[in-house]
Amino acid sequence: MNVKLIGSLLAVSLIACPALYFFVGPALDPYQLETLKIIGTIAACSALFCFVVGELTGNNSQMDKVWSLLPIAYTWIIAARGGMPARLIVMACLATLWGARLTFNFARKGAYRLKFWEGEEDYRWAVLRAKKEFQPHWKWMFFNLFFISIYQNALVLMITLPALVLTGVDVPFGWVDAVAAALMLGFIVYETVADEQQWAFQSAKWRMIRAGQPLAELPDPYCKGFNTRGLWRVSRHPNYFAEQGIWCAFYLFSVGGGIGLVNWSMIGALLLIVLFLGSSAFAEEISAGKYPEYSRYCAQVSRFFPGKSYC
Repeated sequence: MNVKLIGSLLAVSLIACPALYFFVGPALDPYQLETLKIIGTIAACSALFCFVVGELTGNNSQMDKVWSLLPIAYTWIIAARGGMPARLIVMACLATLWGARLTFNFARKGAYRLKFWEGEEDYRWAVLRAKKEFQPHWKWMFFNLFFISIYQNALVLMITLPALVLTGVDVPFGWVDAVAAALMLGFIVYETVADEQQWAFQSAKWRMIRAGQPLAELPDPYCKGFNTRGLWRVSRHPNYFAEQGIWCAFYLFSVGGGIGLVNWSMIGALLLIVLFLGSSAFAEEISAGKYPEYSRYCAQVSRFFPGKSYC
């Protein structure tokens, strides 16, 4: 992820959010605005926490730790204030299932500690911090404040906005909602499989390396350094593909509730897709620098959508 892309993300957000709200709608009623104020306050407190703790500890994965927890809180607050209709309960349950799975996957990597400010940091933050664009430290501090802390907290809130626009809607749970629920559940299963395959591969690889075997002498495919098995054989980022699908399916509930095929609550899903484009590109830049065969892998396998298999 480069600085220009980050600036573009912020610019798109500042322009697209109000434009979609005012020109596409629907407008929020006073009760929905009150709910937005509640979850917005939580997001603001989270952003402050992530910034302060990240600066004091040098660990910028504070936002990563709450990424999977906040949507659970937001959707259940929205559902409770919306009177707990069937559609919002289903959405909150699916968001909880998504969050529990993601929290478990992050926890087993050592992200959480009793001393909450500690834990493993996502390796990409250290690489990004070391780039010349973020020297001296005050440049990184502004990046931490505006992108990691404020922007990402705002994005996590925005992906749950389809639930907010459905409060007060009396359209019965229908076939579109059933399709949305099935798609979201299917993508959660897909992402779980992808992460389990990655966990098994990396665990086996590092077990052999810690036993004293050099990477180049490991059996195939571990000697490549990166996973090319299972879903990773047909997609370079099957977990990212599923994550985008999950929140697009979540948006589909708003269509089932009669809000309209196109409404402003899609902004979270759209910006998440843009974020993953940048995040995946940055991760691949790192991988290509470490593993000689990674460029060939990228040339043969699609970034997100399952396609031609790696050989």
